[in-house]
Amino acid sequence: MSYQSINADGSVETTCTYGASKLLYRGPQRALERPYVACFGGEETFGRFVEAPYPSILEHRLQRRCLNFGSLFCGLESLTRDSGLLELANQSELCVLQLPGLLGQTNRFYRVHPRRNDRFVAPTSELVGLYPEIDFTDVHFVRHLLSRLKAHTDARFEMIEQELRKGWVERLGTFLSKVKPPVMLLELKADHYALGSVSDDPVTLDTSSVEVLVPQSAGLITLHVQVSGASDELEDMLFGTLQQPIAEHMIGPATHRRIADALTRAIRDLGI
Repeated sequence: MSYQSINADGSVETTCTYGASKLLYRGPQRALERPYVACFGGEETFGRFVEAPYPSILEHRLQRRCLNFGSLFCGLESLTRDSGLLELANQSELCVLQLPGLLGQTNRFYRVHPRRNDRFVAPTSELVGLYPEIDFTDVHFVRHLLSRLKAHTDARFEMIEQELRKGWVERLGTFLSKVKPPVMLLELKADHYALGSVSDDPVTLDTSSVEVLVPQSAGLITLHVQVSGASDELEDMLFGTLQQPIAEHMIGPATHRRIADALTRAIRDLGI
């Protein structure tokens, strides 16, 4: 199944579903013929506003079928809760997993939408008790929530950070233990500050959290990347006029080629 989402200025993004998964992936839909390399991740893997995201380039580099299971707004919650996604991973011969950020997970302080993990659903009673001075009724996104909490510079926010880091390591570790094929971890560190923006997450991954997962994987690739608004790639992207503010925070075609090149070398070294 696939459909096209057409926005007000006429640009088109195609999404599709696969198997029993409830997530919307990058289209057009392709046959689940084995063998294939499965590429999972969020907006960078999806390749929003880019004609050829890195899974497509990787397919040409490796001369192997590489299916793009990138899903917009996909975070830790979607990756670890969607049983259909796990099935897609276990049908592959190799997985590439773009590591999600810390924020998009339901935890003892707040709940997120099960598929749009950027959406804040509700605080728990524990968070309300921890921050009684905050009115959560006008908070709709997780980044907004965490930014507001972080503005109260006291020890309370450290409790939130610890909870997110602990949940991230435990849930991804459990997920990796259920994936049978080798998994190549991909950590993309995108810098938004060059745009004079607050789009970076208020809580970010630390090296120690990522390194805990490495023994459960086939390897780790860490790349520092620039979003298109901070580089010269914006003019090479496909978007309508109204979408430029969003496109500026996405990675461009040259960066996707760089990611594919790094993955190609790493996968070839595995000899799989």
